Amino acid sequence: MKHWLHAFRLRTLPLAVSSILVGSALAAFRGAFHWIVFTLALVTAILLQVLSNLANDLGDHEHGTDDHERVGPQRAVQSGAITPDRMKRALWICGASALISGVALTLVAFGTTLTTLVFLGIGLLAIAAAVRYTYGGRPYGYAGLGDISVLLFFGIVGVMGTFYLHTGSWWTPAMLPAIGFGLLATGVLNTNNLRDIVNDGAKGKRTLAVRLGVERDKVYHALLILGGLACVVAFTAFHFRGMAQWGFLIATPMLASQMKRVLQNLDPHTLDPELKRLALGTFLCAITFSLGLWLVR
Repeated sequence: MKHWLHAFRLRTLPLAVSSILVGSALAAFRGAFHWIVFTLALVTAILLQVLSNLANDLGDHEHGTDDHERVGPQRAVQSGAITPDRMKRALWICGASALISGVALTLVAFGTTLTTLVFLGIGLLAIAAAVRYTYGGRPYGYAGLGDISVLLFFGIVGVMGTFYLHTGSWWTPAMLPAIGFGLLATGVLNTNNLRDIVNDGAKGKRTLAVRLGVERDKVYHALLILGGLACVVAFTAFHFRGMAQWGFLIATPMLASQMKRVLQNLDPHTLDPELKRLALGTFLCAITFSLGLWLVR
């Protein structure tokens, strides 16, 4: 069981949870919140993240990216703890579970309407994106498109989709925190890719970090963190109801510290602790931002 828990990469789950928290809090801020929608959205997001992690474990193994030169935690398939066939079965089970949860979520939110079909289509795209990041022929993560995918699914789709599931309506100002938290989540992926930049480049995995190079990627990383915070600050300033909304600023020292460590880093191989620091900083920011909205709703 411990090998599966390791393969699930539990430390990545706070990012999946963050988009649901923020989207739900924005809905509550607008006067609409449903516990059953929140619960099913949370379950679906977690299943999609686990699916992505398992597919990434298997995909990098099959493409030869994970070997003895890899930096960071040892992968389950690479180490032989889980066979490729067992991992493929786990992918099917996890993917089916995510689909079932997603269907239940859309039916609860919209019933049997055209909107349900639209959201089911989005759900299928999310499943495909989770699997195809590094798994299968020509995975998009190897072409440097992972950052766009994270911004889209952890930010715009994750936050705005959750908001729409609660409210049944679109609210353009919510795009600011959606993009903001999407940028912070992209920063986590970028930290991972910067850590692996040498090995990925040698194995033909052309992540955006590999394409930019170390120094330019550090600048890109700073822009992700600063841009993410700027979006959240702007939303709060424009839609201010009470001081509790500024509670998310408690996360800024952790985010700033992570950014500084990345900028000053001289050896990308030592960046693994910064993954956890940014993931937890983003999660703390999401929790406090959401709590602030909930308190002033």
